[in-house]
Amino acid sequence: MKSKPLRILLVEDDELFRLGLSTRLQQEEDLCVVAEVEDGETAVELVTQEIFDVVVLDVGLPGIGGVEACRQIKNQQPNLPVLILTSHSQRSLIAKLIEAKAQGYCLKGIAAESLVLAIRSLVAGASWWDATATLEIQTAFESSTSQSESWDNPLTKREQEILTLVAQGKSNQEIAESLYIASGTVRVHVHTILHKLEVRDRTQAAVLAIQKGLI
Repeated sequence: MKSKPLRILLVEDDELFRLGLSTRLQQEEDLCVVAEVEDGETAVELVTQEIFDVVVLDVGLPGIGGVEACRQIKNQQPNLPVLILTSHSQRSLIAKLIEAKAQGYCLKGIAAESLVLAIRSLVAGASWWDATATLEIQTAFESSTSQSESWDNPLTKREQEILTLVAQGKSNQEIAESLYIASGTVRVHVHTILHKLEVRDRTQAAVLAIQKGLI
């Protein structure tokens, strides 16, 4: 029996880009763009009226803009993953998106296969930060990292291995396959990592790991 396709809300004000992206995503059997909107206000309103599995959100939107739209969407639907798709990679923007609780960030121009994988990863509970964003995050926290050498690392070697893979956007199943352990074991490790680092979710854990130089 086939599982239902993932329901996507696409928020993009560039009509041609939106059309091309929607057409490409619809080619995947497990993906379905069920709504397309051009501004953040409409997107925020729509997530309270319909059920979506993921939001693909442009940053450069008219009106309230993508960052504020992301923040309001997460306030309305905390468990609804938001994937940012943008042409900008400024360090300050990435910091704002993390603060707004976006789970993923991709630059426009990303290979279609990678974007599809990013969407699936977010729905599976992982985060997705592309190479450019990861580099910016590392650079942004360099000074903090240099000041945190005396910070006591509470994680075991195995937990650090798992945290590194979490920061790469890997799902529990992918981590399990990579380390040749059971996915249930990974789940327990992730729970322990979040508890030890005193963070709420995987994205916060990944950011803190970079900040403290754990990975």
